[in-house]
Amino acid sequence: MSFRVNDDAGTSTVFLSGEIDLERSPAARKTLLDILARRQALVVDLRDVSYIDSSGIASLVEAYQKARTANLGFTLAEVGPPVMRVLSLARLDKVFPIRAAG
Repeated sequence: MSFRVNDDAGTSTVFLSGEIDLERSPAARKTLLDILARRQALVVDLRDVSYIDSSGIASLVEAYQKARTANLGFTLAEVGPPVMRVLSLARLDKVFPIRAAG
């Protein structure tokens, strides 16, 4: 997994890529929570994520809950088929705000 962050007017977009699994999800979690700790809205771009497991999903859920508690924006963007499949199976596609691709 790799990531880059783009900050723009109070919103940070995190572009995640590769596999987000048990080994790599702690780095994703730390990145997302660090941004929220700066009191910035968060967009998580998942277009280049090829695989995500339950630990990666747990990192997204934790960040989403933290954002809601702090009244900060949180959106998943450009969710590709591998991630959408997992979100759908867990019915989290009905929970997360998801911005459509395009």
